[in-house]
Amino acid sequence: MTNTERFGVSIPKDLIEKFDRIIAKKGYPSRSEAIRDLIRDNIVEQSIEEDKEVVGVISIVFDHHTRELADKLNDIEHDHHKQIVASTHIHLDHHNCLEVIVVKGTAKKVQELGEKLISTRGVKHGKVVLTSTGKEIV
Repeated sequence: MTNTERFGVSIPKDLIEKFDRIIAKKGYPSRSEAIRDLIRDNIVEQSIEEDKEVVGVISIVFDHHTRELADKLNDIEHDHHKQIVASTHIHLDHHNCLEVIVVKGTAKKVQELGEKLISTRGVKHGKVVLTSTGKEIV
């Protein structure tokens, strides 16, 4: 790592002990790496709030027997083809399917697409997970 800056932080003992337990559980090699990840998470959240370009995944679970649901989902996806990079459809059992959609675009547009898909009648559960394109993270 080049151009590394060191700084000191005063943290109450009970807080640092809890932090140390968390970073040990997650397997971080040091407090420094854990703190770097916390800062990166904050940068990503800020990018989302500022409606910058993001990438992410929309996952939905639905009963494919629900009348016209596949067509509705397909129509929504076609209407938002500019945000969709790829998708895959997985048959979980006789009734349930998982669709995973990889997306890219402004945070607002991607979140709107996710909300449209998840709120479609017949979708049992869905989640939108956004992250950075990596351009703003060191």
